[in-house]
Amino acid sequence: MKHLLPEIPVTEIEDLRDILRFHEYRYYVLDSPILADFEYDQFYKALEKLEANNPGLITADSPTQRVASTLTASFPTVAHLVPMLSLENSYNADDLLDWDRRVREGSKEKSVEYSVEPKFDGASISLIYEDDLLVRAATRGDGVQGDDITINIRQIRSVPLSAKFSAYGIQQIEIRGEVLLTKKNFKRFNDKLAEQNLPPLANPRNAASGSLRIKDPAEVRRRNLEAFLYHISYHIDNGEPNSTLLTHSGSLKMLWDLGFRSPEHEKRVFNGIQDVIEYCREFEAGRDDLPYEIDGMVVKVNEVSLQEKLGMTTHHPRWAIAFKFKARQATSRLRAVEFQVGRTGAITPVAKIDPVHIGGVTVGSISLFNEEVIKEKGLRLGDMVLVERAGDVIPYIVKSLPELRNGDEQPIKFPQRCPQCQSQLFKEEGEAVWRCINIDCPAQVVERIIHFVSKDAMDIRNFGEANVRKFYEMGFLTDIPSIYSLPLDRLRGMEGFGEKSITNLTSAIENSKQQPLYRLIFALGIRYVGETTAKTLAQSIDHLMDLSKLSTEELQNMEDVGVKVAASIYQFFRNPSNLQMLGELEKLGLNLQSGKKQSFTGGALAGQTFLFTGTLNRLKRSDAEAMVEEQGGKLLSGVSSKLNYLVVGDDAGSKLEKAKKISQIHIISEEEFLKLIGKD
Repeated sequence: MKHLLPEIPVTEIEDLRDILRFHEYRYYVLDSPILADFEYDQFYKALEKLEANNPGLITADSPTQRVASTLTASFPTVAHLVPMLSLENSYNADDLLDWDRRVREGSKEKSVEYSVEPKFDGASISLIYEDDLLVRAATRGDGVQGDDITINIRQIRSVPLSAKFSAYGIQQIEIRGEVLLTKKNFKRFNDKLAEQNLPPLANPRNAASGSLRIKDPAEVRRRNLEAFLYHISYHIDNGEPNSTLLTHSGSLKMLWDLGFRSPEHEKRVFNGIQDVIEYCREFEAGRDDLPYEIDGMVVKVNEVSLQEKLGMTTHHPRWAIAFKFKARQATSRLRAVEFQVGRTGAITPVAKIDPVHIGGVTVGSISLFNEEVIKEKGLRLGDMVLVERAGDVIPYIVKSLPELRNGDEQPIKFPQRCPQCQSQLFKEEGEAVWRCINIDCPAQVVERIIHFVSKDAMDIRNFGEANVRKFYEMGFLTDIPSIYSLPLDRLRGMEGFGEKSITNLTSAIENSKQQPLYRLIFALGIRYVGETTAKTLAQSIDHLMDLSKLSTEELQNMEDVGVKVAASIYQFFRNPSNLQMLGELEKLGLNLQSGKKQSFTGGALAGQTFLFTGTLNRLKRSDAEAMVEEQGGKLLSGVSSKLNYLVVGDDAGSKLEKAKKISQIHIISEEEFLKLIGKD
């Protein structure tokens, strides 16, 4: 933090208050923070400690005595039935032990039962139900009042529009929760932005928060937001005590049973703090396996009567605490930008920053995607930048911090020529990506070979990216056909290449010659041609060279081949160098014949089309797709009127929503699919 505030007299209470007020304004009002959350928390804790040691100096306007405001003028302002307070934060076991001591002292209990659940990294909301109907939804706002976003919350399908609270004797209830985007839906959303040549969003939390304030409810619906509801803050009943609401864990079960997505199955209840600490550590180790982002765990006193006994401060409840995981954000300095060339010639700028530790990983390189992202974020060489590491371990630069510039920063100049071969760069109309269109560019050649030998392509094991680069530098590899004339004898004796390694590599190269045609098509790296499209092409021809005879119109007549894909395939097979390469591969013994499987006319799925979406629990996606083809079915790459069955797994997204609008599509679960093919 020294680079941000080099001369802060932390012993001066008022100085710390001014610092915190400034950063609260940046974060909550302008929605433009220049401090990472962890760094802000350190200042907050320092002020808390100073005030605790000097209680006579506490003032009513201290940041520790109120909740910072997040109100906007975009939506009507409404009051919460009960204030939405922040949680006290902890970062280690000692903090939890100290909190447990205070809880036991305040409750006069020797041991306390705790409920532990994930701390979702999204946007906080408050819902009010009256007579079983959803009547209002609001953002957290300043904790006392927030923005009325009822119409947008109604677009979130995980929020019931009605729930039988009356079955529990409840007439009115206020529920707290979090709106978020799953990692898959966040990726899909960014992919759509990329298709429109728009810069990607930095993280799911910002995407969720921004979505709640969109004026168009239809757009909110398209973003596939989800909501977890995890706390009952207030309720009015018919006067009869309800045993379900005597514990926090009981209230979570009630919400789950009523159709809400509560953390009922993620929560655990423990008697004593030691088991809580172990559970938090275990959960942190597996956080990246979750389908959504979390930034910690929330520990709550389970018995509601004890919660009421412990009460709350003006800032946070005494009966709950957040155990924060290792920081996912940090600040660093942008030192340089390197420009890398991909296999399709795309030029990708990569930021080089001062190495910074984020969430257990040291980050020094970050993709900037394209020139538009650099402009949109206003980046300059020498800038201090806010860095975030998302749950899929991909680091992002959230933004630059221009307030911290000293005048020495320099503009980032995007190259006009390829960094590898010096060819003039080209950008297609409507695209954000600059490309080198020299097919013989060394960087592209290497990347194409790496893709060709990869697992999902020709699966030439024991090759790998490192060996491709090494062999290319040594002159052993010059293009894709040279893979099959690799001078294996000259590899003997090299480090890492004993007799067994040579034998394995020889076998893998030879076996790849018999790979089915669709793998070869995918391995060629034709733009926009993924595995599913490669299968479609392979099933539509007898020999790979047949594609060189088809017009773009004929290509578009194939299943799920659109204008852009057809144009890319057409251009690839009109390039004499590509045709020469395919001829060489066939002479070297590779399989260019389709060997099309005839559909089993009596097969269970004959004549039926299938598409899978979401995460399957019992089958691998590739195995399930193979089962469809083995029984005469056909796979599609997207939802259309030609689709017969959409098989839905966990965390299904936009494909499910689109399929619901087409009446003839059968939407089935994984279990129903297994019954359909007789594998239940």
